[in-house]
Amino acid sequence: MTVYVALLRAVNVGGTGVLPMKELAALCSGLGFGQVRTYIQSGNVIFDSALGRDAVGQELAQALGSKMGKPVDVLLRTAAELRAILKANPFPDAEPSKVAVVFCNGSLPKGWLDLLRIPGAEEVRPGKKEIYIHYPEGMGKSKLKLPSSTGIATVRNINTVTKLLALAVS
Repeated sequence: MTVYVALLRAVNVGGTGVLPMKELAALCSGLGFGQVRTYIQSGNVIFDSALGRDAVGQELAQALGSKMGKPVDVLLRTAAELRAILKANPFPDAEPSKVAVVFCNGSLPKGWLDLLRIPGAEEVRPGKKEIYIHYPEGMGKSKLKLPSSTGIATVRNINTVTKLLALAVS
C-alpha cells in the first residue's frame, strides 16, 4: 500500500469549489482508499491505496468531477516526496507561513523562470516538480503571478506541508 497526499486545486478557496472535508473523506472511502483523513478546509486528503499513482489520480479526479459538476485538478505526492520537498526548501530560515510550495502536475517547463516577473521582494526558486516562493511581506500582499506555462498547480505553505507529512507517516 502506498500513502498518498492528494492536493486539490481550487477547493474551498474564496467561496469557489466548496466541498466539506467530511464529504471528501467519504468520497475517498467510497473509492476504496484506506486510512482516509483530511486536513483543514483547503482540499488536502491523505489515504492509502494499492493502486498506482495514475489510477489513483484518475479515479479521484473523475469522482470529484462528478460530485462537483466541474473538473477538479488533483495533484498527488507520497510521504517520501513531501519529505524531500521540505528538505529541499531553499528558505529554511524564513518564517514557514511566508514560504509557499507551488505543487505542479509535472516537471517545470524549460524557460518558465524567464517569463516570471517579480513585482516585489518575493524570492522564487525552482524544485523538481515544485516552485518555492518566499513572501517576506506575506502572500496576501503579493502581486506575483506565475506564468501559465507552469501548468496545473496548487499552493500550500510550509506549515501545511509539514503537517501533511506528519499525517502521512502517522
